[in-house]
Amino acid sequence: MTWSPEGSRKPDGLSLVLAQAVVSAVDAVGGYAGGVYLRSPTPGLLLMAVVAGLPGPLLRPWWRMHVNRPFPVAEAYRSNRPVYLCDAEDAMRRFPQLMAGLPFPFGSLYAPVTIGTTPVGVLLVLRYATRGVPVSGADRRRMEAVARTLGADLTAQDVPAQWDGEPLPVRLPSDTVRQIRVGHFEWDVGSGTVTADDRTHEMLGHEPTDAPVRSMEALTAGLLPEDVYGLWTLGSGAARSEEHRVRRMPLWGPDGRPLLVELSRHGERDGHASRLTGVLFDPGDGAAVPDAAERIPRGLLSHDRLGRITYVNHAAEKILGHTRAELSSRVLGEALPWLANPAYEDHHRAALFSDDPVHFLARRTPAQWLSVAMFPGRDGVTIAFSPSGRPARAPDSGVTPAGELVASAGRSAVLYRPVALAIALTEAVTARQVSAVVTEELLPAFGGRQLAIYLQNERRLYLAWETGFPKGFLDPFEGVGLDEQIPGVQTLTTGRPLFFESMEQLSDAYPGLPMDASVGARAFLPLIASGRPVGSCILGFDQPRGFSPEERTVLTALAGLIAQALQRAQRYDTEAALARGLQGALLPHRLPVLDDVETVGRYLSGTQDIEIGGDWYDVIETGSGLALVIGDVQGHGVAAAATMGQLRSAVRAFALIGHEPQEIMSATNRLLIGLDPGQFASCCYVLLDPATGATRAVRAGHPQPVLRHPDGRTEVLDLPGGVVLGVDPDASYPVTELRLGPGAVLALFTDGLVEKAGTDIDEGIERLRATLAAVGRMPLAETADRVIGQARQDEDRPDDIALLMAARRAPPR
Repeated sequence: MTWSPEGSRKPDGLSLVLAQAVVSAVDAVGGYAGGVYLRSPTPGLLLMAVVAGLPGPLLRPWWRMHVNRPFPVAEAYRSNRPVYLCDAEDAMRRFPQLMAGLPFPFGSLYAPVTIGTTPVGVLLVLRYATRGVPVSGADRRRMEAVARTLGADLTAQDVPAQWDGEPLPVRLPSDTVRQIRVGHFEWDVGSGTVTADDRTHEMLGHEPTDAPVRSMEALTAGLLPEDVYGLWTLGSGAARSEEHRVRRMPLWGPDGRPLLVELSRHGERDGHASRLTGVLFDPGDGAAVPDAAERIPRGLLSHDRLGRITYVNHAAEKILGHTRAELSSRVLGEALPWLANPAYEDHHRAALFSDDPVHFLARRTPAQWLSVAMFPGRDGVTIAFSPSGRPARAPDSGVTPAGELVASAGRSAVLYRPVALAIALTEAVTARQVSAVVTEELLPAFGGRQLAIYLQNERRLYLAWETGFPKGFLDPFEGVGLDEQIPGVQTLTTGRPLFFESMEQLSDAYPGLPMDASVGARAFLPLIASGRPVGSCILGFDQPRGFSPEERTVLTALAGLIAQALQRAQRYDTEAALARGLQGALLPHRLPVLDDVETVGRYLSGTQDIEIGGDWYDVIETGSGLALVIGDVQGHGVAAAATMGQLRSAVRAFALIGHEPQEIMSATNRLLIGLDPGQFASCCYVLLDPATGATRAVRAGHPQPVLRHPDGRTEVLDLPGGVVLGVDPDASYPVTELRLGPGAVLALFTDGLVEKAGTDIDEGIERLRATLAAVGRMPLAETADRVIGQARQDEDRPDDIALLMAARRAPPR
């Protein structure tokens, strides 16, 4: 086996602190695996940066995590709160999509990692299920302490806390390996220098040297990348620890022999650098597994938690057709490719995620079937093989003569990804969300690379979503009629899916049809809901491939689910348009035009549902001055909108008949209690004299306004105020007096503008204040557009936003 020298480098600072945190977290809460996700350069996307205790390739579907997905990693990041799942039942109740993808009995802990109050990633640990026993308070505190330490370490880094690439594999320490003393070394972690004896150099593949002192990078040049990261993580952790604790870790020598390293602190800590004493152990050929294993008539093979084979007995050599030297130290899927097909990978994941044995039949060659049993442990998995007869109904293993088109191996055994798709579709409410879910769940499940979704409207098909096709390739198909003889139309008009295992098959069936590639395969699925045509879905694959009967059945069924979701989305779009129209009718159509004061109002609806919000604003010319009003009724829906309309009318009526600001707020409060007990609202009422700038303001549980002074100084006002409307009939609302100079700008807003999940509302208010301070003498309408434009960039807005700005005009020069 060839060792990559690229893996022998010293880990960079970011990688090292991440690896240290993962190892510390796993150790702190008794886990068997862990990892950390970090923000990526792509907004809204987390990437797995480090994985320890599990083979990285088995987790490939979870390397990328969108922050809006219903998974515990995304939930911990969005909410900036830990998530603890004690077992599969707990996980299924709270995160069914997680269990659809990983249907194994395991427990998991997720802690957000923050810099200041801003989340930058998520630390996670997997451990065996505690079956109904919640994660203890002590384990929660330990997990959160490690996450806080990681946040502090990331703050001290010279590089941004983000990741762009594949996850780094890290080996975990172990206390269960037999020890035979071999060599000694001393390591100064701070300087990176190491002094080693001849035996240590020999075991690590170095020639004897007269210069025993060398760098750790040079000493570990022949080790695997995960072992290098694991060793540096172990050493850095031991150097930082206040305890004189011995830590051990297995690793692979350059010749493929399993070794064990033991580290302990040498003397007292000296500043930030500590010297470690190291001992290298060699279990030897006969020490790793008892000789009794050789007498068992079944093939036995063991691998560590990163998937590297540590032992093979003689029976396994005969059954598998490979020698011990050919298999030892290689990754299981590389050494035995037939075990790497998706059907068997799922069983392998089950053994690694839970502590229960796994049994299944596997086809190694077209003629050879094996009975396979996997026995998991904290440090790895032991696999037992024995020959077996062909089952009565053999699942497709994907092994066929060279050149023959076949279905993807064992796909019927890993249809949990379509189950995850079905669950996710129930949560998608817009056509864009439905299409995004199909892209994220359906394509990876079947190995697709291209997707196009067309929707039918007045007997024509229009492109709603596409990914993976060459730019402009689909343009000629836009708006095609249902009488066209092309597969995307015919699959809808006939109601039958069309599968083409190669581009040659597609070309033969439809001569003259434009092709975006010469190699690949295509599936055309009809989108039909309740007997009504919705559209068609095209799946593209880069390579020729077959479609098993199970796959065709599942894809056809999923097409029906997609069609139903799209039909719901179309109704959503229609209802949303009506709802927004009603909302707009309840807001003022135009604001008063005055010589001394300019006012601008903006309204931005939320994105998470179609229910009407209760946010409103108003500008009223009264006998005492100009009234600026903004309010927010609790909740959404027609009831909230109706209450909003009544409150707006009441405030306007009270203002026009000459009530004072505090009287208006008290009367509106009593009115709301009488109209709808249990409903409440916040409100801010500002009465401004346009000529003098004299202002009286009263506030009922509403966010504080922001004022920009004529000199550009901007502040968040401190209006004492009272409780929200609708709670206490005897509540009082004190009045605050201030003066707006010529050129001053006052901003009133609802909390949707400054609130965001996972962040403190004070951060949003400060962001608004800074925006107003930076605009200078920009026209008021442009200032309002800039403020609301920043909010519009956030596609995940749970609440509506109302903004009302007023500026006293400066006298002409």
